[in-house]
Amino acid sequence: MSREKWAVFLDRDGTIIEETGYISDPEKVTLLVNVASSIARLNRKRVPVVVISNQAGVARGLFSVEDIETVNQKLRELLAVHGASLDAIYYCVHHPDYDVECDCRKPKPGLLLKAAEEHDIDLARSFMIGDKLTDIQAGRAAGTYTIFVRTGFGSEELEKNSDEILRLTHKVCENSTEAIEWILEQRFGSRRAG
Repeated sequence: MSREKWAVFLDRDGTIIEETGYISDPEKVTLLVNVASSIARLNRKRVPVVVISNQAGVARGLFSVEDIETVNQKLRELLAVHGASLDAIYYCVHHPDYDVECDCRKPKPGLLLKAAEEHDIDLARSFMIGDKLTDIQAGRAAGTYTIFVRTGFGSEELEKNSDEILRLTHKVCENSTEAIEWILEQRFGSRRAG
């Protein structure tokens, strides 16, 4: 089956919302500047927007799946204020040091593969945006284009793993807003498309 639809996959913490460590309190959810309006532009172009997130705080006993759901609901509410929405949120609750070795924890591509199957997405035409090397590795393993952002842990990661990140990344951007602008320009040809 040929898949015509492409998507933008984003890491959550440090890519869409402020990086605050293991977050379980919805009141601590803060959107990064302008990211909601950029996601809204993807929505208007009918580009699926999917979050792919490691949430090992569950395996570590720091918070529950219910806490993740509450934080994700707050994220959806904050985006909705700006007319933006997410098509899906996928997260991995595992950590090999605390519970099981899984296929869903980035840098493995399991969550991207699952999202592609469930939403009929062509990964080879899609983009993965993240602030960690593991985001980029997962995107590459799934066959997407990869965009690394300097927000969250990005600047620190780039300093530590610059050779590997630059080797695996199609583009380095200051933040997700710049990354989405670049995607829109590549796909729709206009700097202010949509």
